[in-house]
Amino acid sequence: MSQGATIAETAAPEPLASDDEVLLSVENLSMHFPVYKGVIRRQVGVIKAVDGISFDIRRGETLGLVGESGCGKSTVGRCILRLYNATGGRILFGGQDITALSGETLRRIRPRMQMVFQDPQACLNPRMTVSSIISEPLDEHRAASGAAKQERVRELLDAVGMNPRFANRYPHEFSGGQRQRIGIARALALNPEFIVCDEPIAALDVSIQAQVVNLLEDLQAKLGLTYLFISHDLSMVRHIADRVVVMYLGKAVELAPRDELYSDPKHPYTRALLSAVPIPNPQVEAHRSRIILTGDVPNPANPPSGCRFCTRCPVAEEKCHSVEPEWRELEGGRQVACHLAE
Repeated sequence: MSQGATIAETAAPEPLASDDEVLLSVENLSMHFPVYKGVIRRQVGVIKAVDGISFDIRRGETLGLVGESGCGKSTVGRCILRLYNATGGRILFGGQDITALSGETLRRIRPRMQMVFQDPQACLNPRMTVSSIISEPLDEHRAASGAAKQERVRELLDAVGMNPRFANRYPHEFSGGQRQRIGIARALALNPEFIVCDEPIAALDVSIQAQVVNLLEDLQAKLGLTYLFISHDLSMVRHIADRVVVMYLGKAVELAPRDELYSDPKHPYTRALLSAVPIPNPQVEAHRSRIILTGDVPNPANPPSGCRFCTRCPVAEEKCHSVEPEWRELEGGRQVACHLAE
């Protein structure tokens, strides 16, 4: 295959053994950040940003990861891509344990996993042209050069809905939505199998958000991509995700197929989150009840004993304050960490 082959040709995935084949498996993943204090920088504790989370992502699937700001969503994505070295647990990608890979072995894995960042302005170098930004991964991994590299840049710009003639412009000349498309094109440069979308629409106008999400869906259908879609926008997650993981204070509290989660949430925190999502029907919206959580999110450096959510849960019992709930499976492949879920 020539280096100048089209995006459709180079990105076509190999035939899958099964629609349910697992591409990524996260097992009891933890990421603790040390807390230092004083002149001599003595460690006085740890922030448990991620504390024992497990899930699988199947090939071609979009797994949504939702929760409040600061719950550890982005940290999970960065651990999976090995931007952070996890404190504990395992990360299996394509059946290979990549948790402790380093050096050239890790470098060979990286083209298969890419990331679309939250802020399209901050993640693009203002001193580089669009062509240089998109071709940087090609240079780093020596995947193309010369005319083949420039042709690849034009193909990628066309694939994300931008005019290839924009290749010599700079990021400040584009809108937020266009900059995010450039970021997506850069993520696609090495034909990845798996992309972490870290709140890719959070910094965009509402009118542009749907365009970017539709682009991600079109690219997934065309190229056979697998997504971890991190967001706090539950309405958008409902549109794009196949299954959804709900996080609270570093823990996964519920995992379920999208439709089941939104129609019948099992965990009290999931119910509270969904009750805050506006319904586009004034009559229904005016009369529906909301679950108002009291208190603040606990300090991740000193989480409560028992269930992490017990200090704010409207239905918590005495057991919830002393015994940590197990991550268990319910009917229909649903998983939940709650003593009271049935």
